[in-house]
Amino acid sequence: MILSKIDLSSLKAIAHSDDGLALIVDRGDELECISIPAPFAAYAGLRQLDELIAAPPELSCDDEIELLPVCSSMAASVGYDFDREVLQIEFNNGAVYQYSDIEPETWIELQSTDSIGEFYNHEIKGNYPSEKIR
Repeated sequence: MILSKIDLSSLKAIAHSDDGLALIVDRGDELECISIPAPFAAYAGLRQLDELIAAPPELSCDDEIELLPVCSSMAASVGYDFDREVLQIEFNNGAVYQYSDIEPETWIELQSTDSIGEFYNHEIKGNYPSEKIR
């Protein structure tokens, strides 16, 4: 899996009909309505996402980092906490490590690299404080 950052800042509204999703996009000088085919489940999922984003964050002492699955011979999943600047990697052997003081730019580079293992070995491993958490 290749992680992608999607800029949805111009998306103003989403509606669902029997035919699919209707997206209202701000084009600067006008609003455009775009229709795309999608099941109702897609709309329900987007509404749930909207509720999660709008909800105040729950504070926890564990501060779990959501991990995203990746295709890599080294890692099963990766995640990042922007507030704490912590990278979390679940390795294919089941071990989970957190790396501190990871700049957001490094996280963005990790997401766009062709080889997570190679990037990890050159840019992360040995260059940042780490802690095995599992």
